[in-house]
Amino acid sequence: MVSRIEGELLPGDARIAIVVSRFNDFITGRLLDGAVETHRRQGGNGDKLTVVHVPGSFELPVAAQKLAKSGKHDAVICLGCVIRGQTDHYDYVAGEAAKGIGQVALQTGVPVIFGVITADTLEQAIDRAGAKLGNQGGKAMLAAIEMATLMKKI
Repeated sequence: MVSRIEGELLPGDARIAIVVSRFNDFITGRLLDGAVETHRRQGGNGDKLTVVHVPGSFELPVAAQKLAKSGKHDAVICLGCVIRGQTDHYDYVAGEAAKGIGQVALQTGVPVIFGVITADTLEQAIDRAGAKLGNQGGKAMLAAIEMATLMKKI
């Protein structure tokens, strides 16, 4: 018989940190609200949730690394929003944030969830922050809960 190990969507005693970018806070604030509300709806204890603010998406990985290495969190969520402009800035920020967030997870063994919206337009970002396509912050929280509970079982 095949042995299956799966995470759960009930946080139990999982300790989760959220790192959120202040840049594009019109969007990231909605993402944060979605994540916190999802945690509450899933039965999470607010005392097990930590929120850390950073200037922009580029700074997400270093804060996530510090949180992951602290041993105080079972998962870390990174929330940000990078909207394409007229320069190459978008490519550098989005790419480095993604690469850094992935590296933190692999280096620490702590699940680090990529909740950064990368959009061509403000309208696309608004849609992904709860207007039409669901709230990506809430989806990131579900992934964090599932991964935190999974890692405890493995």
